[in-house]
Amino acid sequence: MMDSQENALMQGKAEEQQVAEVAPEVTETPAEVQDVQEVQDVQEERKVYTSKKEVLDRVKEIAHGEEVPQKDEVEYLKTAFYKLHIAEREAQLRAYIDGGGDPEAYQIRPDEQEEAFKAEMGVIKERRQQLFREQEAEKENNLKRKLEIIEKIKAMVTSPEEANKSYKEFKALQEEWKEIKNVPAERANELWRNYQLYVEQFYDLLKLNSEAREYDFKKNLELKTKLCEAAERLADEEDVISAFHQLQKLHQEYRETGPVAKELREEIWQRFKAASTVINKRHQQHFESLRAREEENLEKKTALCEKVEAIAAEENKNGSDWERHTKEIIEVQTEWKTIGFAPQKMNVKIFERFRAACDDFFTRKSEYFKTLKDNFKENADKKRALIEKAKALQDSTEWKSTSDKLINLQKEWKTIGMVPKKLGDQLWEEFLGACNKFFEARNAAGAGQRSEEHQNLAKKRDVIERLKQIAEEKGEGLQEKVQELVAEYQQIGHVPFKEKDKIYEEYHAVLDKLYKELNISVARRRLNNFKQNLKQVAERGEAALDSERARLMRQYEAIKQEVQTYENNLGFLNASSKKGNSLIDEMNRKVQKLKDDMNLVREKIKAIDAENKE
Repeated sequence: MMDSQENALMQGKAEEQQVAEVAPEVTETPAEVQDVQEVQDVQEERKVYTSKKEVLDRVKEIAHGEEVPQKDEVEYLKTAFYKLHIAEREAQLRAYIDGGGDPEAYQIRPDEQEEAFKAEMGVIKERRQQLFREQEAEKENNLKRKLEIIEKIKAMVTSPEEANKSYKEFKALQEEWKEIKNVPAERANELWRNYQLYVEQFYDLLKLNSEAREYDFKKNLELKTKLCEAAERLADEEDVISAFHQLQKLHQEYRETGPVAKELREEIWQRFKAASTVINKRHQQHFESLRAREEENLEKKTALCEKVEAIAAEENKNGSDWERHTKEIIEVQTEWKTIGFAPQKMNVKIFERFRAACDDFFTRKSEYFKTLKDNFKENADKKRALIEKAKALQDSTEWKSTSDKLINLQKEWKTIGMVPKKLGDQLWEEFLGACNKFFEARNAAGAGQRSEEHQNLAKKRDVIERLKQIAEEKGEGLQEKVQELVAEYQQIGHVPFKEKDKIYEEYHAVLDKLYKELNISVARRRLNNFKQNLKQVAERGEAALDSERARLMRQYEAIKQEVQTYENNLGFLNASSKKGNSLIDEMNRKVQKLKDDMNLVREKIKAIDAENKE
């Protein structure tokens, strides 16, 4: 009987030793991994705050509520508040600058929400310090109590004859041990080993009867079965993090529960271990997925950094470029906010890189608009000076000279740079009013000229019709007729200003057609006459042909040089005015006439070359 009791006790001791040795392999996590997991647990559940008021409300709730302030959440709230606070200040500065404000004179206004936030964070800091002191005191007290329990069990071990009588007290001490929670971390392992040592020694001395032993095994089996069922139910828990933390508590309870019958020991342990494996695997997969998402987020944020850096590096030639690039960067910033956390080691670095690129752009933009403001003032002063000049001329009756002066003032106005739109419109209306006053007076004075201009218009149209009729005629003397009509057209005076361009284009269109046809006809006739005369030159010998060919080559090069001169001059002419267009058209006609002459000379040279071959 005594041997069987001792065997049972040894079985219980061995089972407890097995749990103590195997369980940590399933549940314990390296310190650095555990720290990362705790941070990731918080990140997974973090709320996204869209306003400083939301953050402040949550801080007040923590500061004055019953819940324990969590360090990670407090740090997150601080980061979220100042992220929104800085973005708000930047928006205020941009609005101030866009409104024409001087960046150097800008002053940051006090923020009541920031002051309230700092005050509440101070309350939370005091609460956390107080809680820390209380927790440390509680840990020291728990250490003291557990050391007392160890001493009591140690005393039982030294009295073998009282072991059976002390069993109930021993069980009570075990229950008390389980109820006592945290102790200082640096003493935890040593404390647990000493406790296990004296518990095992007590079991070695204890002489339980068979009935007590079986009852003890049965109760332990019931407890461990419930722990297995609880661990198995965790497989259906949607919150992977919560399931993992609950499993840790179950392992602690399992480890502190006494032994079961030998034949059931391995079976119940394998069941509990199998349920634990399912939860641990889900937990591991969860964080692998989380790390993969964080790596993906890092790639996305890196791409946005590169995008902002590229935009910031682009040249901004004017205010429109700055505003277009500003809009693009704000769109990227909006997209940035939709991306979750990057890996912890890179999260701050990637944000600093993004922030640096944005700050660089907006700093340079601020400097640009400060310079632009100075330019606006200089341009406005120049335009006011032109307005004064225009007003000084608005009552003049020297129609021709004053018209030229006002037109020159208008041209000068166009060369002056930009001013703000509202001011620019105001200045332009004032300038235009002075100009219009003069031109309206001039038009009223020159009303008598209009009748004559309309008569001139009718005369020019008559000349154009006669030119069109000549274009349809054939025969000799066309060139002389055209020259007569051109001379007649040039003797006719001014036409109404609104009809000037139209009649000019119509006249030159028919004239160009006539000249082209006349040139072709004359050139063909000249070439035929040259070929007929070439026979007589050939009779004088080969030297005469060579002499004629050399003369034609010199003539060809001279015409070619003249064409190049005209074309070069055309490149320097400004066609922005109607007078400029007229001059360019005339020069183009001269160039075409010269090119026709070049073609005629080239055909003559070919004719000489053909005659030499014969």
